[in-house]
Amino acid sequence: MATFLYKLGRSAFRRRRLVALLWVALLAIAGIGAATAPAPTSGSFSIPGTEAQRAFDLLEERFPGAGADGATARVVFKAPEGQKMTDPAHKAVVEETVSTLKSGSDQIVSVTDPYTAQAVSRDGSTAYVSVAYKVNGMELTDETREALTQAGQNAQGKGLTVEVGGDALQTMPETGAGEIVGVIIAGIVLVITFGSLVAAGLPLLTAIIGVGIGVSSITALANVLDLGSTTSTLAMMIGLAVGIDYALFIVSRYRAELADGREKEDAAGRAVGTAGSAVVFAGLTVVIALVGLAVVNIPMLTKMGFAAAGTVVIAVLIALTLIPALLGFAGNKVVGRKQRKGTAATGDKPNGGTRWARFVIRRPLMVLLVGVIGLGAIAVPAASLEMGLPDDGVKPTSTTERRAYDALSDGFGPGFNGPLLVVVDGDKATADRTVSTIKGLEGWAAVTPATPNKAGDAAMITVVPKDRPSSVATEDLVHDIRKSTGDDVLVTGATAMNIDFSQKMNDALVPYLALVVGLAFLLLTVVFRSILVPLKAALGFLLSVVAALGAVVAVFQWGWLGSLFGVEQTGPIMSMMPIFMVGVVFGLAMDYEVFLVTRMREAYVHGERPGEAIVTGFRHSARVVVAAAVIMIAVFSGFIGMDDQMIKMIGFGLAVAVLFDAFVVRMAIVPAVLALLGHKAWWLPKWLDRVLPNVDVEGESLAAPTGEDTPAKPDLVKV
Repeated sequence: MATFLYKLGRSAFRRRRLVALLWVALLAIAGIGAATAPAPTSGSFSIPGTEAQRAFDLLEERFPGAGADGATARVVFKAPEGQKMTDPAHKAVVEETVSTLKSGSDQIVSVTDPYTAQAVSRDGSTAYVSVAYKVNGMELTDETREALTQAGQNAQGKGLTVEVGGDALQTMPETGAGEIVGVIIAGIVLVITFGSLVAAGLPLLTAIIGVGIGVSSITALANVLDLGSTTSTLAMMIGLAVGIDYALFIVSRYRAELADGREKEDAAGRAVGTAGSAVVFAGLTVVIALVGLAVVNIPMLTKMGFAAAGTVVIAVLIALTLIPALLGFAGNKVVGRKQRKGTAATGDKPNGGTRWARFVIRRPLMVLLVGVIGLGAIAVPAASLEMGLPDDGVKPTSTTERRAYDALSDGFGPGFNGPLLVVVDGDKATADRTVSTIKGLEGWAAVTPATPNKAGDAAMITVVPKDRPSSVATEDLVHDIRKSTGDDVLVTGATAMNIDFSQKMNDALVPYLALVVGLAFLLLTVVFRSILVPLKAALGFLLSVVAALGAVVAVFQWGWLGSLFGVEQTGPIMSMMPIFMVGVVFGLAMDYEVFLVTRMREAYVHGERPGEAIVTGFRHSARVVVAAAVIMIAVFSGFIGMDDQMIKMIGFGLAVAVLFDAFVVRMAIVPAVLALLGHKAWWLPKWLDRVLPNVDVEGESLAAPTGEDTPAKPDLVKV
């Protein structure tokens, strides 16, 4: 592989104008496709194999046109102190609002009158209007949303407090200043690392090109492949992360080769042949992690995983071709001013990575214990993990959705924010028996009479829990209804769907971990030709991701340091979070593992002792791994400043996970374990050595003659 990549790198360097033109053309084609394609929707959301999904399907069949999976909204009215919503003046305002809403959009299925639907609180202080739509929240037009908010604002000016809640207001989170700050920090770190604006700009430029092609392609194909609007967000996050990482390592290796006195074209070839080999295998681990999301068997997640994996493939191809081409254009500007003047430090001079590696080698057991015990302590809260999907109750109090949520809780009880929809597949007698059975259970605040369909062979029953939607008591009520009724009774609604979704994600976590870690273990065994190094890599990853989950639980579920991160309301951890973190962080963790340990193995293969190889690996790679990790932490931390609780949680979780994995696991635990193992770290059974293909990630074949493109110097590296 190293020989092939070496020739590819030299060819891209030599034919840089053609390579650059091809990538610019791809970007233009993808951009035109995205610009001319219909606007993406949220994509169809389904959870195959769950009761909530079967109930939705039954509703679509027996209650056609009811918009079973459509968006909903609630316009909540609150009377001034000492007055009631039944007062004639207030009643007239509400009825006018109902009339306005009914004529406000052709996407509306129904608008309820609170005075006929018993939607006025017992004390008369609060009333609400329910609005049901034909399509889901992300497919609502701007005009429909505007009509909803305008109706609330018109009523607000007539003596009532009016708030609007529900998923009809759901929109894609807007990019805030936090992400921009993250990219700026990334640029500063790159400048400090390379000491050259050109070298610093290359990883950012190529990452943006890769993300541009990937996201534009997703947007262009969104309607054809039914891709959700969140798909491009994930692809952008992952693509930016790996795109910067991969380019960073190849540019860094190129500069090291130049420092060893190689010609530019030869240096580009060797950078792609060595660091590029690591990029290929690091990219494969990320692709495995993302494609593995198909194990969960939720179509939306599967599509998100495949789309993000495609963006990673683009990032790898750009690193192998566009980076050496741009290095050809950059000339001497890619190296720092000191190196151009010949005053830069030589590759053998001790640096921060060298000093740290020697410290770890002298005290490997102490470093190992401190790292493992420290991460173990942070991981303790993960044992109390409660999964669910955050609702409007965790939004900032500055939003109308949160104020509507609180007003409903105060006027009607917290359960009104998450009613359950019970679907009966049977006649009126069956439905009435179901109502009686539910009333015999605990945990409900209200149970409506059954509403049959026109054919009389199905009915809907609304059950309002006593507790809030994300509570354990509400989850218990859902399970109790399912246990106490027959197979012809199904429980659904947003709350039940969230419960089923969380359960499905929980059930898929172990198989997903086994698949991803297992395949990556085999891949790393091929790369490192070792059993213990891949095993150590996998165990270290598990430790860092569980510690990160512990930190997420402590902040977002327990509320520790919540005010520091803008967490106004604690609640369950987003049910996608564990699997999402495993997929994303595993890919990034293996990036750092491959880049750091490959350089160690390279030195070991070329005759250095285990301890010396660790020091050599750190001397050449530690600075770049640290820079890559700091950049990722900065990029992910940018999402913490967003108002959306789920995005905030994702940003925090990923930033903390990268912090733990890069700085504790890869930079401390890994060299400590390798120092303790010595030569055994690189042991491989002879029979397995014969079976495994030799992919030559270390670039050993580059030291042998390769024809007319053979470099002038036979040595791979100067150590």
